[in-house]
Amino acid sequence: MEDYNINIENVVASTYIGDNIDLNKIAMSVDTAEYKPEQFPGLVLRITDPKAAALIFRSGKVVCTGAKSVPDVERAMKKVVETIADLGIEVNLNPEIVIQNIVASADLGSELNLNAIAVGLGLENIEYEPEQFPGLVYRLDDPKVVVLLFGSGKLVVTGGKKPEDARMAVERIVDELSSLGLL
Repeated sequence: MEDYNINIENVVASTYIGDNIDLNKIAMSVDTAEYKPEQFPGLVLRITDPKAAALIFRSGKVVCTGAKSVPDVERAMKKVVETIADLGIEVNLNPEIVIQNIVASADLGSELNLNAIAVGLGLENIEYEPEQFPGLVYRLDDPKVVVLLFGSGKLVVTGGKKPEDARMAVERIVDELSSLGLL
């Protein structure tokens, strides 16, 4: 099985670090923090290594986005927690991290006839309106992800909870398109 250049583009994860987080204190003390409560209720804390951004809410919920792998999410969240704890704000130093969404890209290496694919895969799991959006939207049940297929042969897989979901989705699409003679 080829790897079809599957790359994780973004991992979104969340956690809970404690009650009543003092966002103003973080904003005043951390250079990479941005807090504009009149525009958005959370504080944005940018992490450079690994590259990620954490949205921190007063409630203690933290959403990490922009990381390229699950280990990077874990490292970024650890840095966030340590940064806040170093300011004297009481937080859970070892919070449970829940992966919410993994977005991956892939390239099948050949052009796709999206009209033929829409007909071949059946319309119950497909959305394809080329005048609205240039890609074909294919909802899979196993793994439970959404795949965007483009005429260039490029794919975007979103909604995965683990990195293997993208690989499984790409393999399934390759199998289905090959069996229909569309790849």
